[in-house]
Amino acid sequence: MLESLPPYAGSQIQGTPSIPRKSRRRKSLAIAYELGQGDGAEPPRAPWEPRDWREQLERIREMRRSRDAPVDEMGVQKCFDSSAPPQVMRYQVLLALMLSSQTKDQVTSAAMLRLRQRGLTVDSVLQMDEDTLGQIIYPVGFWRNKVKYIKQTTAILKQKYGGDIPSTVEELVQLPGVGPKMAHLAMHIAWDSVAGIGAPPKLWALPPQLWTPTCTGSQTGSSG
Repeated sequence: MLESLPPYAGSQIQGTPSIPRKSRRRKSLAIAYELGQGDGAEPPRAPWEPRDWREQLERIREMRRSRDAPVDEMGVQKCFDSSAPPQVMRYQVLLALMLSSQTKDQVTSAAMLRLRQRGLTVDSVLQMDEDTLGQIIYPVGFWRNKVKYIKQTTAILKQKYGGDIPSTVEELVQLPGVGPKMAHLAMHIAWDSVAGIGAPPKLWALPPQLWTPTCTGSQTGSSG
């Protein structure tokens, strides 16, 4: 009779070396990607530039070198009384901007001169009736609407700001007849603070070579 075998005898015979099992673990393979592959990134592209834009820009600089355009001599930055108290000066800047919308610089400058000859302050405009104000600022564009806006805005400045103008773009655009472009220019001229860009209407007449594909938007620069 055979002697009883140990429990593991069925899987291993005495004297016979056990056969090692092959590992089921798979070897990791290193995957090499080409540049720009695998991470979804695109290869860098050269930035787009308008054709001959540098040459066009140099020509514009040359034409503007003398600074003799109407805006240089009669623009809003020339329409206020620089010797007036700061608060009065800022009010005159705001009124000049309101008059300048849809109006040539020469016409705006002449209207501001007539107003200043009568003493252009918050109190003087509040005391002036609409007919008189309209006669003074005529023929600026949309002068009837501007008469109403000027009277309403001046009253708000008197009641809410003590006769001064707001010192932020957010408050300026809340005034009747004052748009974003006017507000940014008022911040720059009246408060000497650059809060944004107020592009003049003539900017839309620049050569198309100077515009980029992302330079879009409605041509409403003249609306203030």
